[in-house]
Amino acid sequence: MGPVVIVLIILVVLVFIALIKTIQVIPQASAAIVERFGRYTRTLNAGLNIVVPFIDTIRNRIDLREQVVPFPPQPVITQDNLVVNIDTVIYYQVTDARAATYEVASYIQAIEQLTVTTLRNIIGGMDLERTLTSREEINAALRGVLDEATGKWGIRVNRVELKAIEPPTSIQDSMEKQMRADRDKRAAILTAEGIRQSQILTAEGEKQSAILRAEGEAKAAALKAEGEAQAIRTVFESIHAGDPDQKLLSYQYLQMLPKIAEGDANKLWIVPSEIGDALKGLSGAFGNFGPMAGGSGGGTVPGQTTGTERREKPSITD
Repeated sequence: MGPVVIVLIILVVLVFIALIKTIQVIPQASAAIVERFGRYTRTLNAGLNIVVPFIDTIRNRIDLREQVVPFPPQPVITQDNLVVNIDTVIYYQVTDARAATYEVASYIQAIEQLTVTTLRNIIGGMDLERTLTSREEINAALRGVLDEATGKWGIRVNRVELKAIEPPTSIQDSMEKQMRADRDKRAAILTAEGIRQSQILTAEGEKQSAILRAEGEAKAAALKAEGEAQAIRTVFESIHAGDPDQKLLSYQYLQMLPKIAEGDANKLWIVPSEIGDALKGLSGAFGNFGPMAGGSGGGTVPGQTTGTERREKPSITD
């Protein structure tokens, strides 16, 4: 091989390298910064691009898709002097490749530091309870500050999320005890409400039962009284239909006397004056059957007195 062949090989290699450097293929959703002698010339978009080899150089390739960057926990002091650790996640997107390359040295580090300082400003004006319950408010305030500050860097912050807010261990124990006490309180209240409702329903049931029982007893008493009245009317009508004489009435009167004296508590009973007339009728009735009635139907019974007498019922002793 002569020198000519070697020169030709070198030229072919240089042409091949020049072609490689001339033709630049940029993927979709990406951009490339082109510099000529160290100065920004243009931005290459997605597709096939031609550059001047050995003169134009590609400074940086930037992904234009939305990026997700989690930041490690950052200690932040609340308004009531408690230290909490907050994990954050930033969703951002590069909108201007030139500004993201030349306006800030490292936009990821810049966003992280800006997030930390903004969180400290926001959380420093809140107490612990508000910090734990105001995530949406913190996210909105943090996103507003970041979006305003990163706009000149060619960055748009789409979303900011707080992954976790961790208070100190002692505060967590106190919060757990408080939550347990609140749950026990709610359980006691619900139990008391259940017992109260049960007692109300039981009282209502007893009330309805008593009302129904009273109505039943009233109806039964009315029916019983109506039956007794009907029986009295029937007996009265039967008596009048039979036309009883004085002797029969006197006999029936004497049959009722033992019932008047029934019971051990009846120490005193009263004999009405009408019993004399009854005894007279009976003595006249039995006088016709023999001398045991005193031989005369119109005689009086020995020991008979008129008017009302008080007689002591003899007490029974063992």
